[in-house]
Amino acid sequence: MENAEIIIKLTPDEALVLSDWLERVQMTDLSRLVDDEAVWAPIHRLAGTLDKSLPGIFAADYGERLDAARRRLRPASGDVANDHATSD
Repeated sequence: MENAEIIIKLTPDEALVLSDWLERVQMTDLSRLVDDEAVWAPIHRLAGTLDKSLPGIFAADYGERLDAARRRLRPASGDVANDHATSD
């Protein structure tokens, strides 16, 4: 098991939103947000893998695609209240 890879599956919307967030995190002072340098390599690897998998990040309408993906991923306002009520 030591050499087994972990596979993470994301929807295109999840990948796009995560890629954008990781890019913003990497462009800020990463050391303030992530205090363990051992975490930096996996963050950079994940971001690089997403960038290679998402040709849409270079599209002229990237901002609109990102906004649409964010809207689709956000729970409806009633869903959040229901989630909290059922998790107790």
